[in-house]
Amino acid sequence: MNRSGTGREQPGVMARLLMRHLGGRGRSRRQAGRPRTLDTLRRVLDKPCFPQALSSLPLRQVLALRVPGATELRPARLYVPRGRVRGAVLFMHGGGFVHCGLNSHHGICCRLARESGAVVLSYDYRLAPEHRFPAAIEDCLAALDWLAGEAWRWGGKVAVAGDSAGGNLAAVLALLARDRGGPDLAMQLLYYPSLYGARDVPSRERYAEGYMLTARLMEWYGEQYARTPEDLTHPLLAPIFADSLSGLPPAVIVPAQFDPLCDEATGYAEALRAAGGQAEVRCFPGTIHGYLNMYSFMPWGKAAIRFGGRRLRAAFAGSVRSAG
Repeated sequence: MNRSGTGREQPGVMARLLMRHLGGRGRSRRQAGRPRTLDTLRRVLDKPCFPQALSSLPLRQVLALRVPGATELRPARLYVPRGRVRGAVLFMHGGGFVHCGLNSHHGICCRLARESGAVVLSYDYRLAPEHRFPAAIEDCLAALDWLAGEAWRWGGKVAVAGDSAGGNLAAVLALLARDRGGPDLAMQLLYYPSLYGARDVPSRERYAEGYMLTARLMEWYGEQYARTPEDLTHPLLAPIFADSLSGLPPAVIVPAQFDPLCDEATGYAEALRAAGGQAEVRCFPGTIHGYLNMYSFMPWGKAAIRFGGRRLRAAFAGSVRSAG
């Protein structure tokens, strides 16, 4: 396992070029006096990094669906790979609970379906600040129940996955599935997840500035999602505060090396193991937060999706291994 703080002392070349480019664009906007509204932010960030039609080509089907949420049917996409399909994955997109959606994560879900050999359901949960905690969880739980009811079509096994805020939601669903007595999850796949809420970790200070996700931006996301400061210690917002982490499905956790959330990922894995569970961590060197969305020009993005897909394939085949 590669740990944060080892190997390279700075992000990879492509990551540095991207951060420099985005930093310059941000300065230009401020100088021009063109602040972004939330609607504009969502429109800009819910775009794929690779043409959707090309991403879909290796798959058998990509189906647009309406799937139950807590209050209404919500948009979703079902990614069906070619060949024998085994297992179903509920995928929750990142974006700080505020932005991104089905389009931004289209290519990721295409690749994850192909690598895992499972159907992947990408789900459009309600966003903050219009719908604060726990609205997204309530939606995702309804979607998980629906997918579990349909999973007999693909062998019956179900897993949850997500990146960043979506990784948080996947971990929360694992807790709720345990506490409710089902559905029984084969795996939880968490890409650079947010898991600690109000509990601090060293990486938040170490990578507070200059690495895409900043400490100030994290605070802003938290203000949009949480209703009160007390929510930041609620186990359904910060799973590290759960009374017990025992009895959870095997976890595969993929942090980014230069990320304020890096120590949350590794710390949560250690807490799962201390509670008697399985947790495998794989940190790809030189990576920054959100690098899965940049897979079209960052090789580690492709590698991370491939790694997670293969672990899902093993879980659905019944051969998840315990790893450190």
